[in-house]
Formats: sequence, C-alpha cells, structure tokens
Amino acid sequence: MYNFLLKKFLAGAFCVVSLFLSADAQVAVKISDKVKQHIFRYNEVIYIEDIKDNLTINQIKGSAFEGKFKVNTEATPVTHNPNSAWWYRINIAHNPQSKNTWILEFFDQTIDSITVYSPDKQNNYTATLLGSNRPFVERMYHHKNFCLNINNNLNGDYFYYIRIKSHEGVNVIMVLRSVNWFISYALDEYFFFGIFYGMILVFGLYNLMMFIAMRQKQYLYYIVYNLSIGLYEMCADGIAYQYIWPSSPVWNHNAYGVALFSASVFSVLFAQSLLNVKVNAPRLNKLIIWVIALRCVFFVLCLTVNENWFDYKIIEIVPLTLAYFTGCYVLIKGYSAARFFVIGYTFLITGFIIKTLIALNIWWFTVTATSYYSLSFCFIMEMVFISFAIGDRVRILKKKEEEAQLRVIRELKLNEELKDALNKSLEEQVQERTKELVAKSTLIAHQNEALKSVNQLLQQQSEEISRMNVLLEQDNDTLHTNIEKITHDRVMSADVDFEEFSKIYPDRETCFKFLSDLKWENGYTCRKCINASYGHGHLPYSRRCSKCGYEESVIAYTILQNTRIPINKAFYMIFLMYSTKGKISSHKLSEILSIRQSTCWAYSSRIKKVMDSKKKEIKNTGDKGWSKLVMD
Repeated sequence: MYNFLLKKFLAGAFCVVSLFLSADAQVAVKISDKVKQHIFRYNEVIYIEDIKDNLTINQIKGSAFEGKFKVNTEATPVTHNPNSAWWYRINIAHNPQSKNTWILEFFDQTIDSITVYSPDKQNNYTATLLGSNRPFVERMYHHKNFCLNINNNLNGDYFYYIRIKSHEGVNVIMVLRSVNWFISYALDEYFFFGIFYGMILVFGLYNLMMFIAMRQKQYLYYIVYNLSIGLYEMCADGIAYQYIWPSSPVWNHNAYGVALFSASVFSVLFAQSLLNVKVNAPRLNKLIIWVIALRCVFFVLCLTVNENWFDYKIIEIVPLTLAYFTGCYVLIKGYSAARFFVIGYTFLITGFIIKTLIALNIWWFTVTATSYYSLSFCFIMEMVFISFAIGDRVRILKKKEEEAQLRVIRELKLNEELKDALNKSLEEQVQERTKELVAKSTLIAHQNEALKSVNQLLQQQSEEISRMNVLLEQDNDTLHTNIEKITHDRVMSADVDFEEFSKIYPDRETCFKFLSDLKWENGYTCRKCINASYGHGHLPYSRRCSKCGYEESVIAYTILQNTRIPINKAFYMIFLMYSTKGKISSHKLSEILSIRQSTCWAYSSRIKKVMDSKKKEIKNTGDKGWSKLVMD
C-alpha cells in the first residue's frame, strides 16, 4: 500500500514539474537491442494542437513553432478535441550498430488518420499515411495495429512528427518495437484472439443447441449478446477491419456503435429472462423496459441525427449497471439461480471500469497488454459464469420439476388408496343390497302374478274407455266448431264490445298471424328484386328475401305501419270505424279503448281516408270488409 501511494505521489509530482519544462527538455528514446519495446510516455512526447487544422510539416518543424510545443503530462497522450488536428513529436536516438530492425507502432485502431513524417540523414521528411480511413490493403504490415519501419541506418537523435486527426478523442499509444519482438508478439496476440473469438462461437453454438432442445428465448438473447460483444471487440481491436470489411473503411466509424447497441439491449433482455424479473422484481421489470426503449431511441438518433453520438460509449454503463443491480436484487430476494450471474457481471463491470479508466487516461498503472485486453478477459470470465448460471437455472427448474412429479406421484398413490377403500366399502354395500333384493324379488314375483290378472281386467276396461273417448272427442270438435262460429258471428256484429272482440284477436301474436295470412294470401314477392323465395326474418311473421336479403315486416305497407297503438286495439278501432261507417266519434273511441282522444282522432282520420279511397272494394263485403282497410 505504501509503495502504491508513493508511486502515485511521484507520478503526480512528475506531471507538475513537467508543466514547467520546455520542448527542449524532450527526452530521447534510445534504440537498444537489450530492450524489446518502448512505450512513449510523459515528456518523451511533446505536442501542438492545430485548432484550425491548416498547419503543414514545414511549418511545424520550423523554428517559429519550436517554442510552441507543449510537454505531454499524461501517461498516454490523448486528443481531447476531435475538431482539431494534433501534432506530436518524438525523439529517437538511433543506433546503427543495432542488429534488429525497428518499427513504430500505434495501438489505438480507431484513429481515423495518422500521418507519420520520418526523417532521413539530411533531415528531409517522408510522409507515411495510416489510419482506419484508408483501405487495409495499403498498410505496410497486414496487422490490426498501424505500423511502419523506421530508418535503421540513421545515427544519433532524430525527430519524428506524427499528425493525428480523428472524429473522436483517441489514445495516442506509440510503441517502438523490434521486428523480431513484433512478430513474436503478433503471433501470440492472434493466437489468443483465435481462442477468444473461438470461445464466443463455441458458447454461441452451445446456447443454440440449448435453445433447440428447450425452446427458451433466453438462449437466443444470449447468442445475440455474445455475437454483438464479439463484433464490438473485433471493431475495437481492428480485427473486423482486417478480415470482414478490409475495403470499406466507412464501417469503422459506426459498426462498433451498432454492436454496442445490440449488446446492451440483448444483455438486459437476457438478464430479464434468465432472472425471471417479471415475477421476482416487477418494478425493476418496468424500469428495464423503459431503459431498453430509451436506448433504442438514442440509437435511432445516432443513425439519423448525428453519427458522432456513437462516441458516447459511457452510456452503456446504464444498462450494464441495471442488469448487475437486478441480479444482486433477485439474489438477495432468494432467487439462487442469480448467483453465477452476479459473479459473471462482477467480472464484466470490473473490465468495463478498467477500460473506461484507460480511455479517460486516468489509469494509474502502465498500459500493458494485460490491462489493454482486460475487458476481453473479463468478458470470457463472464461467459463462463453466465453459462454456469444458465445451467444452474436449468438444474433448479429440473429439481422443481422432479419435486412436482414426486408430489403428483404421492397424490396419485393417496388417491389410489382412497379409491381402493371406497371400492371395498361399495362392494360390501352391494352385497347387502343384493341380499335384500333377492328376498324382495320372491315377494314381488307373487305380487306380479296377482297384478297380471288385474291388468287383464284393466286392459279390457281401458279399451272400452278409449272407444268412449273417441266418441266424446268427435262431439267436442263439433261443439267447439259451433262455438267458434257463433263467437265470430257475435264479434262481427256492430254492437260487440272490445272484450268480446279480443277473444278472436287476444294478443299481438294472433294479430301478426292474421296480418301475415292477409298480406301474403296470394304469395310472397320481394319489393326490391321481385324474388319469390324467402326465409324467416328477425321479427315475428316477417319475411326476408333469400336473394337480396331485404326483410319486410308484417305491418309494413299496412295502415298499422308506424302506429304506436296496441295492435289489437288498432284492429278494434278499424272494426268500429268500418261497422259504423266512420260515424263513431274520437271521444267515443277514446272512452272505449282507453286511449287519448287526440290519438284516436288522428288514427280514425287515417282510417276514414282509407275507407273513402276503398269504397268500391269494401262495398258488399259483409263482416270481412274491415280487413280490406288494413292493407295500405
């Protein structure tokens, strides 16, 4: 702990002192075969910010700008303002006795444009163009990092000028390496890349098989999440540029943003599904839905409004922290399947923090391959523990399923015992009942013999009664016919009252049947399409055309249409108007029918008009003449 604090204190003191140093105090880096590589740091690098982006190499190396260079006070130089061009100068002490060939390498693969001005013996400078904006095939070394050879024939101190221009702030990590070490390092690096991306594919195939076997969407979420992280790492490492789109540099600017969006969204969806957040934490589930929606909105804005917003990678801490907090919460709530999830995300957050500190240039230690690829290592650990979490969840579900099966077996066994006891009890009751029935059957047999003789006598009497009933029914029919005829004749007389009239037309159903027979006595014809076929309509006794569907009610096109008077009273009013030849007053009709005088006057006026228009038709029609008035 003491050594760590001392180291921080010395680093801070060095930064403060460096502020007062001039460009003349720039430290030269010596080439030595005893050192495999050297990373340029602190006062080994000086810089000028070209705010207007219009300076040339001749101006920069001139004496007018010598005093304008500033000493770098950061462990790793950073281009803080993406709108400016940044000029860096390094001093290399060449050693012609060196047996190695040396190269200058740039670690950050996201830099858009790098122009390296290398000197010769006459201090003339040659420009080498590098950067992610240029096709991959134009690189001197087909490697993910930007590399160029330096002149090994020089002797003494020489300045190298590097111009950096990028759409986002970048870490300018410059390394002097021997080619032998570069080859060895690159082979090892690509070997571990193969392991890393191979593990992503293996985990993806494993989860794909799990999805095919179990049909749970969480496996699909995890597959997309894994592939998205793999694509992001390939973009950040330059592997995607080298192998996927070597001739399309434009993809280097936005592909990582798409990959990060996909990774963050599907990581949260996976956590939501794996941890069963909808049941275990309903409030967090709503928050997760909101975060996903807002992240999608921000992604759309990045694509449509300003692509530079993809540079705000720090926002991924929101979904990452939310997923981690959700795992901790449900674990505390007793959901044991979240334990490996929490461990895996602990590694992932640790790697994210280290990567963020390096990106913000506040990492307290030297940036090495271990720290630079810390996020990749943490992601591998996260994949391993997440796989454990998925297996743990499957194991817990299997255990619950086995417990449920055992519970069902116990219940079935108990039901079987109850069924056996019930069957035994029923058998005993059946045996006792059978004995009783056998005893009673003998008595019933004797009684049946006695009943047979009685039944024969009853059958003879029944036949005689049936014959007498037939004769009585004939007499009743005759009498009923006579009564109906007398009643009809009585009703059709002029002085019949409403009570007697209602015997023939007692209710709405009877009136509708009478109207139906009267209206279509000559057959049905549709008023719309002249079709003669029909079916029953929705209203009583209405008819619906089988061709056009037009439905005609039984009171349509009659004097009863649009009448609010009860239909049997309307019948009686028509009958009274007909029988009195329209001389009965509306006051009398109101008294007889218990209907308002104004209503009786209006309806009787309507009947009179019909009577006047049908004088010839109703003349000499007798007691049936009033029905002629019904049809309008």
